[in-house]
Amino acid sequence: MAHAQQSVLIVDESSETREVLQTVLERRGVHTLSAARTEIGLQLAQQHHPDLIVLDLDTFDAPEQLVGRVTDLSHQARYQPRMVLLGSLRGWHGRRPEGEFVSKPYHYGPLIRRIEELLGHYQETPGRADVVRDSRDRSGQPL
Repeated sequence: MAHAQQSVLIVDESSETREVLQTVLERRGVHTLSAARTEIGLQLAQQHHPDLIVLDLDTFDAPEQLVGRVTDLSHQARYQPRMVLLGSLRGWHGRRPEGEFVSKPYHYGPLIRRIEELLGHYQETPGRADVVRDSRDRSGQPL
């Protein structure tokens, strides 16, 4: 099934995280944009209107303000990107932001799988026990 090319903006100070996510997602046909700094990330979001924004909350001094600015930007541009927020809400003030939360420490595999699910790209691999569970007994009869 062919998908229109979707885009993901990665805003994270960690060059490793940006590189890993960009490499894997681009190999899977997703256009990626990345920024290490908030202001650059906001500019990219405003210019390109990504389908999904991955935002590391723990690397910024005021994550509430950053999420609020991204939300304001999406309202001004009349589009609503999905958000994956990395980190925790410990010490968060105000209303809980909308989006998917992935707590740290995280593994890249499940994070990438969740991003693909949100974009509608993820497909289960038949026969993989960690993805598909077969509900049959030893004789092959359904349970």
